[in-house]
Amino acid sequence: MRNLIVVCFVFFAFAKAYSQDITGTWKTVDDESGIVKSHIQIFEKDGKYYGKILKVLDPDAPEVPLCVNCDGDLKDTPIVGLVIMNDLVKKGAYYKNGTVLDPENGKTYDCKIWLNEDNPDLLMVRGYILFFYRTQTWVRLK
Repeated sequence: MRNLIVVCFVFFAFAKAYSQDITGTWKTVDDESGIVKSHIQIFEKDGKYYGKILKVLDPDAPEVPLCVNCDGDLKDTPIVGLVIMNDLVKKGAYYKNGTVLDPENGKTYDCKIWLNEDNPDLLMVRGYILFFYRTQTWVRLK
């Protein structure tokens, strides 16, 4: 009986840890308008986390949206498939020390993300420069 209790405890502990993973698909919600803009896939590669745009949902976007305000190699590249989050590293409950690209203005910001404490299906995404920041809440797609 005691072994059964230990097995159940371990199972639930791993289930809880798995449910709090940031990898998967998220829908982005504009923090000013509340409009759902896109679907982003967050994935892990070599111990770092990245986010790639899978789908643009903005009805005002062109058929093939391009990153017209981006610089360098990203200038005029299709937004779908674009990796906008780079090199995030897990440190405790946060994923930080990476960058996030805002394809609307072409600017890259330092980035920190974390799961909402009360609801692990909400991802807090903060882009910042020094002490100035903007935080969006993304919603996990199931």
